[in-house]
Amino acid sequence: MSESHFTVQYGDDIAGAAKQHARPEKSKPFAYGTAGFRMNADLLDSVTFTVGILAALRSRKLQGKTIGVMITASHNPARDNGVKIVDPYGDMLEQSWEKHATELANTPTGEIKQAYERLAREVFKSENREEAHVIIARDTRPSGKGLVKALTDALEAMGAKYIDYGVLTTPILHYLTRATNTQNDSHPYGEISEEGYYKKLAAGWKTAMQYKKPEGSLTVDCANGVGADALKKFLKYMPAEDDESGGIKINVVNGRTDDPSVLNEKAGADYVKTGQRAPESFDGKPFERWCSYDGDADRIIYYFTETGNVFRMLDGDRIATLAASFIGNIVEKAGLADKIQIAVVQTAYANGASTKYIEERLKLKVECTPTGVKHLHHVASRYDIGVYFEANGHGTVLFSQNALRQIRKADPQSPAQLEALTTLQALTEFINQTVGDALSDMLLVEVILAHQSGDGEHSIAKWFTTYTDLPNRLLRVEVADKNSFTTVPDTAERKLQTPEGMQGKLDELVAKYTSGRCFVRASGTENAVRVYGEAASKHEVDNLLQSVEVMIERGEAANKVAQSS
Repeated sequence: MSESHFTVQYGDDIAGAAKQHARPEKSKPFAYGTAGFRMNADLLDSVTFTVGILAALRSRKLQGKTIGVMITASHNPARDNGVKIVDPYGDMLEQSWEKHATELANTPTGEIKQAYERLAREVFKSENREEAHVIIARDTRPSGKGLVKALTDALEAMGAKYIDYGVLTTPILHYLTRATNTQNDSHPYGEISEEGYYKKLAAGWKTAMQYKKPEGSLTVDCANGVGADALKKFLKYMPAEDDESGGIKINVVNGRTDDPSVLNEKAGADYVKTGQRAPESFDGKPFERWCSYDGDADRIIYYFTETGNVFRMLDGDRIATLAASFIGNIVEKAGLADKIQIAVVQTAYANGASTKYIEERLKLKVECTPTGVKHLHHVASRYDIGVYFEANGHGTVLFSQNALRQIRKADPQSPAQLEALTTLQALTEFINQTVGDALSDMLLVEVILAHQSGDGEHSIAKWFTTYTDLPNRLLRVEVADKNSFTTVPDTAERKLQTPEGMQGKLDELVAKYTSGRCFVRASGTENAVRVYGEAASKHEVDNLLQSVEVMIERGEAANKVAQSS
């Protein structure tokens, strides 16, 4: 059947259902970004309806593979919500489809049928009768139920089959998506259930801990989000605290999921990272290990206090270096160093000291990508083992098929080699390779600290002393038009292309500071630019950023004069 004449199904059903989820009049343009759509929940009903349309289309385009849809706003306040699509193997929506999501979300309700039919013809080119399959989950926000209704109304209008898993963490939804699509593979990712996720992680933990015992206890701040429920369920599958096979005492705090108003309120990974302070409820003793999840449990930040109540934070950069060091060590002990290539992927926001440590001390390759987990994940997947983390605590470790094959077929020649291979195999089981996962990353950190303890020193303090962060700060500067600030391609957003001449001035300025580094990039959500700076001392950082702010404001003023003359 020709491209111009094939019949597109479901258009009338979509048009009818869309009337119940009309796009708000005079709303600002919606844009699908790294986190999907995210905004005040009151504006999301029509957007979520269009996401349902696109999820069904995406499934049909991929021969009926299951697509995931997660309703969450992560670390945002409870009044916000968001919706994003998960591709079949648990990764983010293919970037080329983001424009389709944006176009549908901005279509007036009365034109949704025509927009859908145009998109279907563009996507399929010919008749497509594949059955669509979608799975859904949401976090604890009260707006979630209504948004699920908007989503399922669209899926039903599209004739799609769907499963609503209810309240889950974002990483569990990613896990379920991949598990569903690999159930018939030679090595399925896991059992297709929430319980299967917990069992997979617990089994990997027990294997990794058969040679070691955890040190002390861990307190987890769950940001009063869905991670609290998940962690409590997971602990039922873990060894008892006094069990020699890896029992660990985990205390759960800020776990009130019954009161939406306290979600992410003065707690959680974003609160700790942004303010460089402990949650308001913190009462830890010196050197006790604490960590914080965010509202949907895909980020994690570790921290502790030293004697004298000195706060010490171990963010995503620290987790990346800890993981890379440990994994590189056991790959070598397993006799696989010449067969498995390891790399660490960071963004420009990674502290320069962490990058130097990885390259000079660990002797591992470092790649830098633009901001956004989708960029890091893509680059990390090119390596046998790719460790990626953003400084905000969102990240994971990816194992390629070659790495998995080398680990499985390796023949240990000594007890030490057997231990290394067993531990490495266990990491591939409990690390969530689909997306950053606070619970999974927590297990990774605890396994590593247990393997590195035993010399009388607190393992978390030893971790903190591996390198010294360069003082750094992030500045927000409002501008007339953020789109006038563009970056040079293939520089991971570290060099400005426009305004013309500004990068040269920035380079001259940075050169005046010891260990100075600074970059400017447009905000993804606000009409402003973000300025990141670091230098050898806090005073130099403050002075550097103040100078850059003045430079930007003078440029803005000069443009205003030029436009008015």
